[in-house]
Parts: sequence; C-alpha cells; structure tokens
Amino acid sequence: MNRLKAIPAVLIVCILISGCDKPPADEQGQSIPPVPVFTKDIQAGIENHIAEQTHLGNGHMRLDYEGDKLDLRLVKVHTEYLANLGPGEYFACVDLASDDGNVYDVDFFLGGDIGTMSVTETTVHKVNGKPLYVWKQNRDGTWERRPAENAPPQLLGVIEGQDEFEFFYRAVIPKLDEAGRMWIPLPSSDVFQTVDIKSIKAPGKQEVLQDRDHGNKVLMLSLTPADSGETIEMVFDVRRLEKGVYREDIDPEQYLQAESLVPSDAKFQSIAEEVVKGKTDDLVRARAIYDHVIEKMRYAKYGSGWGKGDAIFACDSLRGNCTDFHSYFIALARSVGIPSRFAIGASIPSARNAGGVDGYHCWAEFYTEGRWWPVDISEGDKCSQLSTYFFGHHPANRIELSRGRDLVVEQGPVSGPINFLAYPVLEVNGKPVKAEVEFSFNRNVSDKL
Repeated sequence: MNRLKAIPAVLIVCILISGCDKPPADEQGQSIPPVPVFTKDIQAGIENHIAEQTHLGNGHMRLDYEGDKLDLRLVKVHTEYLANLGPGEYFACVDLASDDGNVYDVDFFLGGDIGTMSVTETTVHKVNGKPLYVWKQNRDGTWERRPAENAPPQLLGVIEGQDEFEFFYRAVIPKLDEAGRMWIPLPSSDVFQTVDIKSIKAPGKQEVLQDRDHGNKVLMLSLTPADSGETIEMVFDVRRLEKGVYREDIDPEQYLQAESLVPSDAKFQSIAEEVVKGKTDDLVRARAIYDHVIEKMRYAKYGSGWGKGDAIFACDSLRGNCTDFHSYFIALARSVGIPSRFAIGASIPSARNAGGVDGYHCWAEFYTEGRWWPVDISEGDKCSQLSTYFFGHHPANRIELSRGRDLVVEQGPVSGPINFLAYPVLEVNGKPVKAEVEFSFNRNVSDKL
C-alpha cells in the first residue's frame, strides 16, 4: 500500500509553535522557531508549479497518464484539501481539464520551503469525478491509497444510519460601493435532519424570511459599504439520518410544474418517451431515466454554462455538475408524468472527521405509488458500485440547506426568484455580486474512521 504520514491540523499548529523534533539553533545556540506554512503558501506553491509547467508546455501542463501525454489547463485548486503534512511536506488536490472537456482530479505532493516548493509526486485521482483510488486514514495517523473498486461505502462518501457534526458556513462580503442585500439559507429541521443554530455572526440588519412555495428559511442581510470585507459565520449542530424511500402528506402534482431552468419542452418528452418505451410501471420508468442520465451525462465542471441547473444546457451538452445532472433527470421524469423535486446542501466527507467541504451538493427525489424515492445521480455516476444505492437512498453525511427552485420571498432580489439557494445571493443596485464562501465541518463522533 502507498502510505503517507498525515498530521491533523490542530497538531500541525502545535508542531509549528513548539516542535516535535529538535528545532534548529542560531550561532548563539538559541532555538530558531520554524516558519509557519499556511494553506495560502501551499496554494501558491502548487499554482507556481502548474504555471511553470504550463509555460514549458506552450500553454498546457503536460501529464503522463496511462501511457498518454495529457495536455491540461488549470481549472481549480481545491483549497479545502490543501494540507501541511509535516516539516517540508505538503499536499494539494487540483482539477485540470483537457481541451476536449475531460476533467482530471490530480493529487500532488510537494516538498521544500515557502517560495521554493517542488512537486515530488503526481497522481491522477479522478477522471470526470470517477475515483481511481480512495484515501483511508489509519489509527496511527497515516493515510493509504486503496483501489476504488470494491472499496467500502464509507471510503466512497457514504455513511449509513446516522451522522452528527458541526457545520460551519462562512462568507466574506466583497467591497461594496453602495448598499446591498444578501440572502443566505438557514437549514431547517425535518424528519431526516435536526438542526440547532449554535451561532450567527453577521453584519448589517438581519431579517429571517420564509420562501412562499417550499417553506425554506432565509436570512436576509441589509448591508452598507461599511460592511465591506466583513465575515459572516454561522455554526449549526446537525444530526442527520440516512434517507430511504418515505411517505409524506403532500400533493405531488405541484412537482410536475415547470421551472425557469427546468421547462416543459418537447425535446425532453421525446427523449423520455424513448427511454421508457415499453415500460408502464413508474418505478421502472424512473430507473430507466436514472440510468439514461448516468450513461449520457459527463461530470465535468469546465467551460461555461454548467452549474446553473439548466436542463436544456445539460440536455444539449451532456455535461455539468450535480445541478445539471438532476435538472436533466427532473425534466425528463416530469415530462412523462413522474413528479420530481430538487434539494441542495452539502455532502460531508466520510473518511475524515473534520476539515473543509468541497462546496455545495444537490440531489433529487421522485414520487410514485404514494412514496418519495431519493436519488443522487451524479454520485451514482462517479461510483458505479454505488449506483444502485443512490437509487433510493441519500446517506447520513449531508446537510440540506434548502429545497426547490425559483424561490420567492418577500423582499426578494430585484432580479426575480432565486434559482436555488446554497451559496449567498448578493445583490447591489439590482445586480448580482459574488461573495466568497467556505464550508467546513467537525464530526461529533470520534470513531468514524
């Protein structure tokens, strides 16, 4: 097995302050404290490496993979996974894309000091979201790679039963030249999750709103230029149950209605009717649509158009992220009379107990014979051995931030209903403005690894 010494973040701080090895000394014999290395330094190190390699490759970073030379461009550095592994050892995870739109998640190990880091190992971890191997942390603090094939569900992102964790939602207000308003989801408790608000720290005037059609709670902040650069931090205690097929006393017919980016369209109906041809049972038809989306769609967060949950874009391009996968599924299912709905939140890492969360994640449900069936098609696409699990289950390690599309609240954005709500929606003078956002967590159960 490939093994990697790993040090939890809290111990890294301790090591940087006090040192576990004997620290170097100056000419007078006085200890010289080590220079702290922060994630921004690791990010700079890996970005410098990629920039140098891209320059040498005349605009592309060259990478050996399965006997081929890949020509790649930088898409994203996963800052939530940057890690200081000990003195002079670092880890970075980066998305790189080829010109044909395939996305490669690459693990880099680096060595050296701030400003002079060099890459010591490079390994392709995922291709279009599909893992080639998984990481497992051992009790002695080391990590090892394991083949993704036949890996246990926990190493593939699934915790069954229940999970408990603190969820941290942070956002930074950009520079404001005039007054603005921001809308942020406030997760609610339901049958499958219990959410307790531990703290909310935010500038400006605060109001809690509720959306008209789905009952989501929304925190609205009225901001001024004086709030520029301020940090919003919300902390939630979450207890989440694994979701299976369930009953709910609600009229499902409303979930046949079109939405702005999931319209009724003759093309969807034509595709869906062909997919379900000869099938009369809605459960069988829904599974056929689920399999069709997995077969046709490619998980690729590259280029433009993806990430809006635009079903037409997904249908035409056959690529995107979780919003696009599920919007396409919902559009097809509704077009053949199967009520379907959307929810969004975050997927909590299962193979570690604290740290960053890789942005939002979304999923869907469809209705048949008096029950709702949870589905997570983009996750089923990434791990074929879990595709059956994700047809009828959502694991416990996630938090739902909001549900539904085209959210309408009193005192809503001038631009109209909110497409979906996970990251903050900030509007200044009627125009959208992006705010930096970061999710992290701390699991309350110590023996999950």
